[in-house]
Amino acid sequence: MVIRTCFGGTLLFSLLLCCFAHVGFCGDKSTGEVVAKFVDSTATVEAPSQQLPRETDALAQPNHDTTPAVMVSTTSDISLLPGIQTGNSASTPAPADSNAVSSGQQGAPSDITLPLSISLSPSNRTATRAIKRSFDLYTNNIKKRFSVWLERSARYLEIMKEILKEKNMPEDLVFLPIIESGFDPKAYSSARAAGPWQFIAGTAKRYGLVIDWWRDERKDPVKSTVAAADYLKDLYSMFGSWSLALAAYNAGEGKIAKALRRTDSDNLWSLLDTKQIRKETKDYVPRYIAATIIANTPENYGFRDLSYHEPFEYDEVILYTPVDLEVIAKCAGTGVDEIRELNPELRRWSTPPNISEYTLRLPVGTADAFIENLSNMPDDTLFSYDLHMVKKNETLKTIAARTGVPVSTILAMNALAGIERLHAGEKIKLPPRGQHVADIDDKMTAHRASLKSTRKGQKAKRGTISRSKSKFNTNKT
Repeated sequence: MVIRTCFGGTLLFSLLLCCFAHVGFCGDKSTGEVVAKFVDSTATVEAPSQQLPRETDALAQPNHDTTPAVMVSTTSDISLLPGIQTGNSASTPAPADSNAVSSGQQGAPSDITLPLSISLSPSNRTATRAIKRSFDLYTNNIKKRFSVWLERSARYLEIMKEILKEKNMPEDLVFLPIIESGFDPKAYSSARAAGPWQFIAGTAKRYGLVIDWWRDERKDPVKSTVAAADYLKDLYSMFGSWSLALAAYNAGEGKIAKALRRTDSDNLWSLLDTKQIRKETKDYVPRYIAATIIANTPENYGFRDLSYHEPFEYDEVILYTPVDLEVIAKCAGTGVDEIRELNPELRRWSTPPNISEYTLRLPVGTADAFIENLSNMPDDTLFSYDLHMVKKNETLKTIAARTGVPVSTILAMNALAGIERLHAGEKIKLPPRGQHVADIDDKMTAHRASLKSTRKGQKAKRGTISRSKSKFNTNKT
């Protein structure tokens, strides 16, 4: 369909409307209890322990009467800016962007909006060029890679949409992980952001995600989506605009607030021609817009014959004792790789021993057999560890330094909380050799510690040289 508008000339808008393939997830229900209990994993999604206040009225009850048309000035050098008809479900409509700019032109299409009802000023050539560049990037420069992201997205779209719906958030936010991680739970950035929603540690912990030696819930597609929904809700309440909220998700709320104060502005697009935000942030919302439109209608942009991944389906059981992943896989009749894929938050060879119970995901239909098989396993074969005999004058800190195992981990494995001193001859549990493998976060931590140590050494060396020279400096009069 082509709509012509009168605005200093003629501009063609391509109206694109397509529903992304819905993929369902479900799990069989049953009960049982040994060291594990089967639970329903598909009916509800559990939120993090830190709950946020309910969203504002503006977010819960958007006013669609004020949603403006998307207009692009015909003076722009962009010949075509693809648009999309609002595709949010009736139960979770996208709140209108409060920074929207209405064209007010006769004949303007009233049913055309960008994702999240973000509106684009008719005269902002910088913004329209940025969106056009984003379309070119995804459909030309990195088309093959973007195809992989689209294929992988099918695994998580439906379960993430359900979470957003429960949070009364716009479903189009489900496409944000495309530009964050390509929907890869294992994604890890140089800034140490992790998971499909690319949380840094500080923000993740603020929104209830656990990050310790045993697990990193940023990598969990369900738990991280709950946290992301809460964070985005707070950002929208703070800025009253989805374009600014998304920019703040990328750059941090403090940086966006400072940029707005310095420029005396109230919208994102006015910041694109300034030096107040980084280029990455300037490109962030245009790339989200392009990625979302393409993801909703991939075939219209040349993405055909995609091999979509199977939906994220699983059973859940509750474990009351730590269990090795190899034991879990054997009892479930599957491989360790599949167990890790269903539980991407797990960082080690076993489920965490530092909590009283752990909810584990298993392949659909395997829970009953798993519980039966696990109940027949001897207790001393469930959790692997090595025994270390404490030497004279050894402490938890010296053992941790020598083995690379954090003190908190040694405490968790031995129930030694509050202990002040180890005794020679005492035996303590340590991670088993060959199974304690450093993950990417371990390596990044070690690398940064090494750099810090090197810089400290160089600084000390420069100080020594400076002091040495000073001994030979004499003032001659």
